[in-house]
Amino acid sequence: MCGWRGAAEYPLDWDTIGDRPLYEADVDLGGPLADWTAHLSVVRDNAVLLPERLAELLVEMAGQLNTTAADAPLAALHAAGVLERIAARVGRETAGVLCDDGMSAEAVATALGITRSKALVLLLADQDG
Repeated sequence: MCGWRGAAEYPLDWDTIGDRPLYEADVDLGGPLADWTAHLSVVRDNAVLLPERLAELLVEMAGQLNTTAADAPLAALHAAGVLERIAARVGRETAGVLCDDGMSAEAVATALGITRSKALVLLLADQDG
């Protein structure tokens, strides 16, 4: 997706590091973290934007679910199940439309910021429904 995947290497001296986490071993993570941030920026820039109202509703729903999970965990679990069923149905229907329109897995991957393999799974999901 990015074209520069795997270009930078950051060798580590595992004999010195041992079993310690990298942050405890005083390993400079600046380069890898900068590369990761740049990668996420490229993915975000290429991903399709959610309509503003839908994004607002999703943020609101996440907040409401978190509040409900603290106050009524079973109700939150029930709601999560309902959302999973809605998402699965809409995903299957939408994947079917995209397949009918001839959308490639590569185009879906770029638009969603996911791998081609994951996009292919999403596109093939409508055939299982």
